[in-house]
Amino acid sequence: MTVKTVGLDLAKDVFQVHCVSATGRRIINKKIKRAKLLAFFGTLPRCVVGMEACGSAHHWGRELSKLGHDVRLMPAAYVKPYVKRGKTNAADAEAICEVVRRPTMRFVEIKTEDQQAVRTYKDGPFRTLTTLW
Repeated sequence: MTVKTVGLDLAKDVFQVHCVSATGRRIINKKIKRAKLLAFFGTLPRCVVGMEACGSAHHWGRELSKLGHDVRLMPAAYVKPYVKRGKTNAADAEAICEVVRRPTMRFVEIKTEDQQAVRTYKDGPFRTLTTLW
């Protein structure tokens, strides 16, 4: 069986990956260290990868897109209702995998590095300087 959809729960050092086939059968559910994440996705066939939208998700989205994967980011509030059991990384990855397959789901566009940099300066420490002028 080949992987068709991946739910990726992001963290600081250890990420949780939940992979399913076209029929929805779980193929892989494991933890992967940050250093080995791109190598893992390099071995997978092109597939849909879902993640909760956050600052680091845009970075990983750009990197996984370079490998040929179809990356889709969703607001965390859309994923939360699909978590079936307690708040764990494995449960979150499974919920992300389920949500990304929903036909009516709304996705967040992956931001470029420049878009993220502008947003950082606008809401960051320079905001206080611009409001004083």
